[in-house]
Amino acid sequence: MKIPQLGERGAATAEFAVALPAVVLVLALGVGVLGSVATTVRVQQAAAEAARLLGRGDEDALSRLAEVGATASVDRGGGVVCVRASVPVPLGLPLPPSSARACALDGGR
Repeated sequence: MKIPQLGERGAATAEFAVALPAVVLVLALGVGVLGSVATTVRVQQAAAEAARLLGRGDEDALSRLAEVGATASVDRGGGVVCVRASVPVPLGLPLPPSSARACALDGGR
């Protein structure tokens, strides 16, 4: 008695079903990394702006960092004001927080 063979019917669907979660995971990580890079650029620009404004004597300069959701610390010394800012990565991906540091001459004192 001969057993009927089904051949490779449905093999492409099975392979697609196995590969789809991996493709979705890679795309999600790519979107997360791009979001992290964009957040880092925004925080870096805001930290540089805050450092320049603090160097000019504007004490409300940290409000721009609060707008992007960052926490900041200010260090003054040696005629230089430095701002260090950090913000969590969007989308809750397992990536380290985005951080930036910017310094400017402290001419406002």
